[in-house]
Amino acid sequence: MRKHELKKDPSFFTESWGRYKKYLAMFILGTSTVLTSCKKGQVGIDDHPAQDAQSANGKITFAAPALPTKNEALVAMQVYNNHFYNQYGTYGPSYKAFYWKDDNHTVRMDFWTQQEAIEMLIDAYNINPSADLKNKIAYLYNGVRDNYGLLWTNNKFNDDIVWGALMCVRAFKITNDGGMLDMAKNNFDMMWNRAWDTQTLGGGLWWTTDKQTKNTCVNAPAVICAMLLYEATGDATYKTKAKQIMDWMVSKLYAASTGEVKGAINTAGTITEGALSYTQGTFIGACDLLRADYPSANYLAMGSKAMDYARSNMCNTSGGILKDENDIADTQGMKSIFARWACLFVKNTGTASNYGPWLDANAAQAWSIRNSQGLMWNIWGTRTPESVRNAFETTCGVAMMNGIYYYR
Repeated sequence: MRKHELKKDPSFFTESWGRYKKYLAMFILGTSTVLTSCKKGQVGIDDHPAQDAQSANGKITFAAPALPTKNEALVAMQVYNNHFYNQYGTYGPSYKAFYWKDDNHTVRMDFWTQQEAIEMLIDAYNINPSADLKNKIAYLYNGVRDNYGLLWTNNKFNDDIVWGALMCVRAFKITNDGGMLDMAKNNFDMMWNRAWDTQTLGGGLWWTTDKQTKNTCVNAPAVICAMLLYEATGDATYKTKAKQIMDWMVSKLYAASTGEVKGAINTAGTITEGALSYTQGTFIGACDLLRADYPSANYLAMGSKAMDYARSNMCNTSGGILKDENDIADTQGMKSIFARWACLFVKNTGTASNYGPWLDANAAQAWSIRNSQGLMWNIWGTRTPESVRNAFETTCGVAMMNGIYYYR
């Protein structure tokens, strides 16, 4: 995995805690979610997560964290926006915005993590639609155009191009803004033309223009993006490309016996990276979107097998809480991507009775470790510190909380 270069910005943004609490209290009143007078088992934003201790046979036991409500999922999204959203000017007749990289407010999020934060906002809108969230999606999209232009040829990372195109086509489904669809199409097409290759390993998309490895982090989201472009445009060539990519992934990176999706393969045919939550999750999402058009390939079984692997092998204990993936900045928000596509798979396949309790437990655990400001970091076994948090790591809990309401 890579680390993105951090470019320092001399500007610094601060906001008084008193003013923030006043705003948050007004918002909570507006959503009829009273967090200062919680029901039994619920926790207020200013409270430490509490579990009911009981004595049983001389042992102390703890009740499981309460499932967050749909309104609390909206609160979590608003808390995130209060910390990181920055509207910085006009853009034609509209406005432009971006997400800060962290609570210091010195620089915007990196290209690809910015796209994923916007995708989290798209999920939140899908669960709790409002003019405010819809406008923020449009303004953030304008911010991407303003900072990076319409075609991202100067970015060597093909997965970055796909994450951006995927954000655009998902935003288009909400706004019906043809500019979003054009930006998704043009960047996907550009990426395809430089990344798809059959001379090495028989197919697959190169991770970067250096052409050293072919990674799931570009191939799996490219399947999703291509299928969504097919749905949006009716152009069957996108569906064909999605199937080509998926056939190659299944042959080279998917372990049919276990459901594990390997992360990368080099030019010699050696696997160089194991499964990570975001690559496992996007493979699951790809299976979901392909299964209806290609029933004979049995993508439902593959997606279910990949879900089973994640539940059994990518948690702290089998069937438990997803691992932290806290090694470097690029991995810290990956659980948010898994949450999105796993929860949509459960919704679309009607498998909530199987996977719902596990995903619900992860959402409840994430919400239970929030700090007094309502932020949740990616280490779900430990209360979130009050000190400066980065915007990517704090997407995980918000995405999981909203994700469960796709199927609930």
